[in-house]
Amino acid sequence: MTLRFAHSPCPNDTFLFHAWTHGLVDGPEVAVDFADIDVTNDPERRDDAWDVMKVSYGNLPRLGSEWRLLPAGGALGHDCGPLLLRRGDDAAATGGRLAVPSLYSTAYALQNMWASEVGHRWDSVTVVGFDEIMPRLAAGEFDAGLVIHEARFTYHRWDLAKVLDLGEWWESNTGVPIPLGAIVMRRSLDHRPVVKAIRRSLEYARAHPDASADYIARHAQEMDAEVCRQHIALYVNDFSHDLGRSGRVAVRRLLATMDAEESDIERLNADLEES
Repeated sequence: MTLRFAHSPCPNDTFLFHAWTHGLVDGPEVAVDFADIDVTNDPERRDDAWDVMKVSYGNLPRLGSEWRLLPAGGALGHDCGPLLLRRGDDAAATGGRLAVPSLYSTAYALQNMWASEVGHRWDSVTVVGFDEIMPRLAAGEFDAGLVIHEARFTYHRWDLAKVLDLGEWWESNTGVPIPLGAIVMRRSLDHRPVVKAIRRSLEYARAHPDASADYIARHAQEMDAEVCRQHIALYVNDFSHDLGRSGRVAVRRLLATMDAEESDIERLNADLEES
């Protein structure tokens, strides 16, 4: 069978999965559907035909028992968290209208944890496409924006100021890396060949970094080459090959902070143990 794989068109994903999805390494036959993480996270929007998908670690407890967490292919690391931005002339303000990329994302989960800890309240929270948040914030439609992906490298272009790095906040509070995007697969399917294919794909990408250049550029949503390079360097790392001990500790720490059913936490912990 051909597996349906949904992941974002962002450079880290197109770089990492290119070799597998283009038949350059051994692995199950796979077809790619590009879908931003706000789509794969949302049960009302995701495609029932998907067999493998990238979702937010912060959304794992909501997925249900039919999905298995894989130990490879995700985005987890240091100094790579979401940012809370305001316009440069409004950086010291509080409250107001907040734009977020998803209500199901790790970014929003972290924002909620921080806001609860410091007693911060927003007048309203609106879901906006992640690539629309900065221009609409700069135009005054919102008072603050929660941004992810390459916005870390480009927010200065919109005269926006960083109010808070939620990755730094998480790491200073927990001492563990920040879990962002996870790869999950239907539990009814054999996950082991997929994990091997993801790891082979990453190894190929590192050995042949130019092989995917055209593919990355074609789907990079007008991102310039230097931002693409920074994006890949930040989000594709050793945790992409395997979560390792510290990655597993980080995922468990995030899950422990969430309002989730005990059975969901136990199932995800079992996935981490097995992997």
